[in-house]
Amino acid sequence: MVDKQTRRDVLRLAGAGVIAAGLKPAMGAEQIGASTYPSVSAKKGKEKFNLGLASYTFRKFPTEQTIAMTKRLGLKYIGFKDFHMPLKSTPEQIQTTVAKVKEAGLTLYACGVIYMKTEADIQQAFDYAKAAGTKMIIGVPNYELLGLVEKKVKEYDIKVAIHNHGADFPLYPSPASAYERVKDLDKRMGLCIDIGHTQRAGIDPSEAVEKFADRLLDIHIKDESSATTEGTTVEMGRGVIDLVKLMRTLEKIDYSGIAAFEFEKDENDPLAGVAESVGYTRGILASI
Repeated sequence: MVDKQTRRDVLRLAGAGVIAAGLKPAMGAEQIGASTYPSVSAKKGKEKFNLGLASYTFRKFPTEQTIAMTKRLGLKYIGFKDFHMPLKSTPEQIQTTVAKVKEAGLTLYACGVIYMKTEADIQQAFDYAKAAGTKMIIGVPNYELLGLVEKKVKEYDIKVAIHNHGADFPLYPSPASAYERVKDLDKRMGLCIDIGHTQRAGIDPSEAVEKFADRLLDIHIKDESSATTEGTTVEMGRGVIDLVKLMRTLEKIDYSGIAAFEFEKDENDPLAGVAESVGYTRGILASI
């Protein structure tokens, strides 16, 4: 957990503008203006990983408002959960949704989390991602279907990042459990490490990120109230995850993917909490 002095320094560096914008009452899509922030860049011009949003954060909001709020947060990348682009959409419906993302200046970088319990689910997921023009599925395929998933990865040239869900979930309870299943498969099959679920399983997310760096395709970032299965999402910097260590580790391994905010708290009014988390993370990145 970040100590109080470090937290004060981080919040100062985050910039009041980022946090203040999110602390305004949630507004309709037509009221939300475009906020722009520079790309996250390291000292001496070296580009760091990019920040994005897992749209599960705004699961209670329509697609257009989700896009607008993501843009307001100054994020340029979004991964769509099927709340915002239903899996049963036609290719034409998917392309219409993707066009709205592009019009807002955002990039749809991934689809998911998608659960794959049958062969039909796998085919649907790959056709869905292909129609959306994205090169990554964040998924939870049943263990016995991994061979078919690998076949589709090769056929479609679409990555699959397996998402861990913690010790209280039967499939992939930890990053290690996912890694063991994919380490000998096509290199386009890897991990989406959810640092919240990882911490709830009693595992240091930074250690997992470094240990499985060769298969780290995506990461969902958040903070947790405790390092137990009873832990719940809180604003970043208010929980038990050592986020400074995590960001340093991502830089150490030269992570070049997306770090996507997944804020599960306050589902009916999450914008303020997400904005605080985005600002806090930017503060960390400015300080390291």
